[in-house]
Amino acid sequence: MRIAATVLFTILAPPLLAQQASVAGTDGTNVLGSIPCAPLASAALSNCPAELLRKENDGATLRVLMPGGKTRSLYFEGGELTSADTTDRIRGSKQGGTYFVFVGESERFEIPAQALQ
Repeated sequence: MRIAATVLFTILAPPLLAQQASVAGTDGTNVLGSIPCAPLASAALSNCPAELLRKENDGATLRVLMPGGKTRSLYFEGGELTSADTTDRIRGSKQGGTYFVFVGESERFEIPAQALQ
């Protein structure tokens, strides 16, 4: 499980390698894994459980379970961050193959850009 959790979002693009799971209330095509995240700017990154829900219109929702039990939803269209489930300021930028997302002044996420395509 540790290996799968470490590399899952790196290998999301090849559908045969992605870990598929059936989640109640979905069509069973959600991808479960983990991504690096931190709830505070001063905190070290940790592997946070995540669920990627793809939409028909080239969009996706990434739900992340943060340390401490808080869930954050990040919304993407065409591989670009559009919003989050918060009124805090959100920013995202791609550097190389990683999408860096910051929510408010504290939360941060590192998402393989390939996973959102």
